[in-house]
Amino acid sequence: MKKTITLLTLILLTLTASASVTMPIRGTVVPASDSHIQYIGRIDFSNPDSPLFTYPGIQINACFEGTSLRMIAKPESGYFMVTIDGSEAFKVAFTGEKDSVVTLAVALAQGQHTVRLMYCMEGLNRRPEFRGFVLDKGCRLLAPPALPDRRIEFIGNSITCGYGNESVNAPDPFEDATENHYYTYAAQSARDLGAVAQVVARSGIGVYRCYNGPREGSPDQMPKQYEYTNFDDFTQPWDFSRFTPHVVCINLGTNDTSTNNYDEQRLLAAYRSFLKQVRGHYPEAKIVLLCGSMLNGKELSLVREQLDRVRDEAVAHGDKEVYRFDFTPQDGALKYGASWHPSYWQHQKMAAELTAYLRTLMNWF
Repeated sequence: MKKTITLLTLILLTLTASASVTMPIRGTVVPASDSHIQYIGRIDFSNPDSPLFTYPGIQINACFEGTSLRMIAKPESGYFMVTIDGSEAFKVAFTGEKDSVVTLAVALAQGQHTVRLMYCMEGLNRRPEFRGFVLDKGCRLLAPPALPDRRIEFIGNSITCGYGNESVNAPDPFEDATENHYYTYAAQSARDLGAVAQVVARSGIGVYRCYNGPREGSPDQMPKQYEYTNFDDFTQPWDFSRFTPHVVCINLGTNDTSTNNYDEQRLLAAYRSFLKQVRGHYPEAKIVLLCGSMLNGKELSLVREQLDRVRDEAVAHGDKEVYRFDFTPQDGALKYGASWHPSYWQHQKMAAELTAYLRTLMNWF
């Protein structure tokens, strides 16, 4: 009897140990550090096999051999939009505690294929990490797709992030699942213009005062965050030589004036200063000061007037490459996204407006 109990105990211990072992990934695993993977956006490569990012719009592209493709990411990294061989984009999720490998494609024709990934939400709370691809056994990555020579940087707030644009109910709260940068005016304009886009945007942020912040200003405003690779991480300054845009579109001011506790002179001074900050990094770029679609009434007039003034002052002092553009204010005709943010359809209208403007400004025909 004693021998039987011991044997059963050994069997149970063996089964318990086996259950805790992670099964190996079948196929050819390509680490995130592979030189054939193409990255676009502000990304922390401190661990090259697990690059980390927090801004929406991060892009990861590759060409590969084989009939299937999976991607590896840190569990709970959030949502990515995926395009295979230029087909319609679809969304995949890393939302569970054990979600680390997600299938992107199966039953492809044998041969060469292209994958384009976009991180389509804000990653501050999730701190996503990309960890590589899984190919068919014996297959490999090829040289990455060529990038277009047109480059845009978008600096903005929740509108640029895509807050709630997959919701159709204005009272809905913020949810990761209904924020999709892929469908924003910024991402759509870049695609329509055949340009590469880098995004520095965060919901609630302002140029001097974040949403409902103190009248004297918020400590975590965009001018402070802009100098660093990831949002609210001040340990790694961004290397501005890694991406040099031809045009920078700045869409700020909505949160600064969103509640009636703002100082007009502080806002004006902050925008002047931030324009100089951006110009210091990009001396040759055209800079477009945008007025978003969520403002109305007094605040709409104020932001437009201040942006006009900042542009006029810059031009008067010799910076001839500062411009202004106003989106059509939303009125509900195209519905609202969550928390009265622009809907999917409003973003499409904004994209059409901005694309037409930038096409002429940049001569990108």
